Amino acid sequence: MTWDEYVTAWSKLHGGFDPRQAAPVVRGWVRGAYRIGSFLGRKGVTPFTVTAAGVLLCLAVPLAALAGRPGLALGALLVLLAAVADALDGAVAVVTGRISRAGYIYDSVADRVGELGWLTAFWVGGAPGWLVVTAGAASWLHEYVRARAAAGGMPEIGAVTVGERPTRVSIAFTALIAGALLPWPVFTVAAAAWLVMQAIGFGQLIFVVRRALR
Repeated sequence: MTWDEYVTAWSKLHGGFDPRQAAPVVRGWVRGAYRIGSFLGRKGVTPFTVTAAGVLLCLAVPLAALAGRPGLALGALLVLLAAVADALDGAVAVVTGRISRAGYIYDSVADRVGELGWLTAFWVGGAPGWLVVTAGAASWLHEYVRARAAAGGMPEIGAVTVGERPTRVSIAFTALIAGALLPWPVFTVAAAAWLVMQAIGFGQLIFVVRRALR
């Protein structure tokens, strides 16, 4: 599959967004995913395999956090690798022609399970359990509203909010790096930041839904 063919297929899955017109960083990220996804596809790697690998990387993060500060640095690396896997499973699906509704569901579930692993690492690092649970519930609610609105035929719900997955990746990575260098309360701050971003994102989604209903 050529780059232009890939962009056409990729764009259909992302609300018509053309990465060739995006900022250099976004364009480079999508092209990099295309190249690596093409390589994996030629080697016979399936999208599900990449998705499963991403989940395992995420679930390893709290285990790494149990090792203390050295483990937190490793956890940050695992978060980055999981984020790469999250981008690559879609790329492999596109270049191999294995795009399916089942794959979309698996990917969404994998994202939520993976984020649960990151939040568990926050708890291991000293964040209050109630705050971690609330932050996790807020991100799940954020995605639930999007899913239900999309199922209801609201294309506008694809609008990007401040609580999207890249934000969660950034918070998890930053928290783990900071936790390896600073006192433990950093994870409480990270969990609170996660919750605030999800609350704002939820408000943005509700605004878009209400506008679509009117």
